[in-house]
Amino acid sequence: MTVGEAVERLMEILSGEEKLMISMMSEDELIDLRFGLGLAVRNAFGLHEPGSKLLSSCGTSHPDDASNVIIKSLWRNLSAL
Repeated sequence: MTVGEAVERLMEILSGEEKLMISMMSEDELIDLRFGLGLAVRNAFGLHEPGSKLLSSCGTSHPDDASNVIIKSLWRNLSAL
């Protein structure tokens, strides 16, 4: 899985209200999502698994940093709509 594919999956499963909330956040506020959405992303997408292709796709070796990359990509996608 790539970052783009993870974002596509999130776009499918997040509610309209959740997407709106994220799109209205500033980039600096995205860090506030690390324990809610970030934790869900890390667990659902297996970012703690050794050899995770998604972790590599994020350009980092740390699951927390990878979930931040995915969330920021999601935010950019939502902000462009």
